Amino acid sequence: MENREDILSIIEIDLKKVAWVSLIMTAVFSIAGIIMYVFLHGSVQITFSFLGFLLICVGYVLLIVLHECFHLIGFWVFGKAPWSSMDYGVNLKLGIAYATTSIPLPNQAMKKVLLLPFWTTGIVPMILGYSIQSPMLVLLGAWLIAGAAGDFAMYKELRKYPADVLIKDDPIKPKLYVLRKS
Repeated sequence: MENREDILSIIEIDLKKVAWVSLIMTAVFSIAGIIMYVFLHGSVQITFSFLGFLLICVGYVLLIVLHECFHLIGFWVFGKAPWSSMDYGVNLKLGIAYATTSIPLPNQAMKKVLLLPFWTTGIVPMILGYSIQSPMLVLLGAWLIAGAAGDFAMYKELRKYPADVLIKDDPIKPKLYVLRKS
């Protein structure tokens, strides 16, 4: 970790608040997604079966894993972080999946890293769901958009800082360190 005097500010999100926001976003984006589906296709038909339920669960878990993989890709593409500096996993105590890098990134790169999974695992599946007429894929996309609530909260806080300040990701907690310019 950087020296204490190098830290300009600490951004830490309230996981309970983010969980509630995510729950509300899940409901809103699910309803809006289905309304848009009906508007585009005239009706929606969702059938329930054990196999369908299993596929939704597998799809959801797969998209969560991909969400974190896209953070790693963002660290590499936008932040030029080497693969050796990255880590990913699940923090069972906090109930979150994570991807991190040990290298500080410019703020402009970190903001792109935070939003990349929103586009790739939320928006793209929804659009694909509309185009292949799959309401379940639309719902999965809506759930992953809502699952990015923590990323949105961090992004919102990073907007307060100049593009060139360095941002260090905490390897354990959903926390970012804004570092002083050298």
